Amino acid sequence: MIDSEDSARHWVSQRPGVSRETMEALDRLAAYVADEARHQNLVSAATLPLMWRRHIADSAQLLQFADPQAGEHWMDLGSGAGFPGLVIALLTPCRVTLVESRGLRIAYLDKAIDMFGLRDRVEVAGMALDKVPGFAADYISARAFAPLPRLLEGAGRFSTEKTRWLLPKGRNARAELESVTPAWQHVFHVEQSLTDADAAILVGTGRAASQPSPQPQRRKTVRSHRSK
Repeated sequence: MIDSEDSARHWVSQRPGVSRETMEALDRLAAYVADEARHQNLVSAATLPLMWRRHIADSAQLLQFADPQAGEHWMDLGSGAGFPGLVIALLTPCRVTLVESRGLRIAYLDKAIDMFGLRDRVEVAGMALDKVPGFAADYISARAFAPLPRLLEGAGRFSTEKTRWLLPKGRNARAELESVTPAWQHVFHVEQSLTDADAAILVGTGRAASQPSPQPQRRKTVRSHRSK
């Protein structure tokens, strides 16, 4: 179990391919979140001193169950402060779409993308999930986005038979899984979180048999609706 800031930093640093430069970028992300938290409620104030354990390592642990490569597409729902989406973008070479509908957070995420030089493969879909143009996602993550039935209802259209779902949940993970249809229940299993003894991660591959196939994306990028 990752139970301290030091152990969180060490665990992330030992991930395959994590360089000193990557660790420095993650430190910059932690500082950026703390600075921006003075202007908007990005994360709980109580977790700011625990940024590595509660947010960075908590996001990075999803890569135990995924190995995203260049050319693959990761979709992060309700990205907020960028967890896990920005962490995934800093740790892997895949394309990432951050779905976020709140104006201040859209602007925050756009600034982060430029700050870390990620514009060539990371974008903000600055709109509600039901407005995002369809595409086939290789990975779908969501952290505190919506109850599982509503999440699957909204995101199911982006999934294929090969889509990997990575959904951090709290102590009610099993109850949430039991609240969805059997067709979806068969897609998922429950994994223990490494950063919180009371939390779990719903991990799955595929989609419900009744789910329609995703439609091809008609444009290369999704425009951000930037706040003024």
